[in-house]
Amino acid sequence: MQAEIIKNIDVWSPEIIVLLVLSGFLTGVVNTLAGSGTAIGYAVFMSLGLPPAWANGTVRIGVIPQTFAAGLNFYRHKLLNLRSAVFIAVPITAGSVIGAQVAVSIDQDVFRRVIGTAMIIILFFIIFKPEKFLKEKKTDRKIKNNFWHIPLYFLIGLYGGFIHMGTGIFLLIALVAVSGYDLVKANSLKVFVVFIYTPFALAVFMINGDIHYAMGLIAATGNTIGGIFASRFAINRGAEPLRWFLTAVIVIFTAYLFGFFQFLKQL
Repeated sequence: MQAEIIKNIDVWSPEIIVLLVLSGFLTGVVNTLAGSGTAIGYAVFMSLGLPPAWANGTVRIGVIPQTFAAGLNFYRHKLLNLRSAVFIAVPITAGSVIGAQVAVSIDQDVFRRVIGTAMIIILFFIIFKPEKFLKEKKTDRKIKNNFWHIPLYFLIGLYGGFIHMGTGIFLLIALVAVSGYDLVKANSLKVFVVFIYTPFALAVFMINGDIHYAMGLIAATGNTIGGIFASRFAINRGAEPLRWFLTAVIVIFTAYLFGFFQFLKQL
């Protein structure tokens, strides 16, 4: 099946390369400024003919260099507490491996609906803005990594391994609202933890052959450039238009996943 899918996609054609780099760039920018930009990657990969499981695995390739660059920047500015990051990363990584295994085992038609449902949930957070759920606590109370936090982060990891899109939003909410971190430290932890668990989840897709390496690496180039561009220039006014651009992508792609356009053709 793998050879057949790759054969049907001329990934090295100029048009496909430009599409992948541009979509990767937009993914990196949106992820940095607004969040959930991975939805663009899902939409592009599946529109090019990749099955849901392949798109789910391939989209993670670009996550690694992007989060590495951002995490390194946080560490250099002494905003990253490695001890706390490791405590959180362990249950999330364990959950991600199980979640990824479920993703590669599930029926593809069912998984297509799952992606559509996840996009609707992410759409809610985009429209109503995740900042409303992230009330920064201006208090000097001591942060504690409680034992009962472990199941929560395990569940987030389970979701992240199953479908990466939106994991950052849920993780950020947990870090601020539950664990009590301020937004800056929570964001640094989020980036580092995603960087840690992604290779483990990616490995599951690699073992099962649900990766299109060429497409993933080409898109990852744009993804990394977009992330660096957005983080360096921090174009605050650019976040709002990008939010609505992402909303349009999710609405159209969700309609496609649930067969809305096919239904219109039959009318």
